[in-house]
Amino acid sequence: MEDAIQTMVKVYLKSSKGKESLGKKEFQNLVKSQLGNILTGSDSKEAINNMAAGLDENQDGKVAFPEYMTLIGYLATSLSEQRCMTKDDFLNTTQALK
Repeated sequence: MEDAIQTMVKVYLKSSKGKESLGKKEFQNLVKSQLGNILTGSDSKEAINNMAAGLDENQDGKVAFPEYMTLIGYLATSLSEQRCMTKDDFLNTTQALK
């Protein structure tokens, strides 16, 4: 898990070019390059801009690290719920066959 946390921080810092927050272009590039496989709409600039606006708690037009982590937490929760549903579906099907 330590490696995963370090990777999230490194990706953010690389994307922000060492700055404290990501501008629109940096956020778009991060989403497209790092989250394209698990995030629908990652090929749409409008969808990414809407996502950034939703994350931008202080309304400064940028995505700061805590705001970025809100997105990561949301995605992790969604993936976890999907996997739990898949597991529950499997268990329900298995029990129904008995």
